[in-house]
Amino acid sequence: MRNLITFLVLAFSTTIFAQDYNLKKGYVAEGYDVVAYFSNKAEKGDKKYTANYDGVKFKFSSQENLDTFKNAPENYLPQYGGYCAYAIGVKAEKVSIDPETFEIRDKKLYLFYNSWGTNTLKLWKKEGADELKIKADKNWKKITKK
Repeated sequence: MRNLITFLVLAFSTTIFAQDYNLKKGYVAEGYDVVAYFSNKAEKGDKKYTANYDGVKFKFSSQENLDTFKNAPENYLPQYGGYCAYAIGVKAEKVSIDPETFEIRDKKLYLFYNSWGTNTLKLWKKEGADELKIKADKNWKKITKK
């Protein structure tokens, strides 16, 4: 019984304190390798190279990228929990992404929606990424306080 209570307390606290992530397909960035993005590559991760961080799962394309992530995970986390940066900036809404549509800006990973003829990365750049990033940062704080 004591083990069950300990488990429940840990599970509950992880749920409360974990950040808000887009976990479509069960992984951050839909299972794409968040380290590979920093080499300008959108690569699908492999189940044999997985890590848990902040209560969520990540996949990597190689042992090297997994090790790199484990050494400094906060350097590779997608902004806004991996939701579409443009949608967070413009509408303060959590919108899914196309994991192959991304940008590295100021050493941070931003992911974008790209489907049905709408590429929000192009809109992000066209409408002023720097201003939208400021709005998205503010909106994300409001969204995650709920």
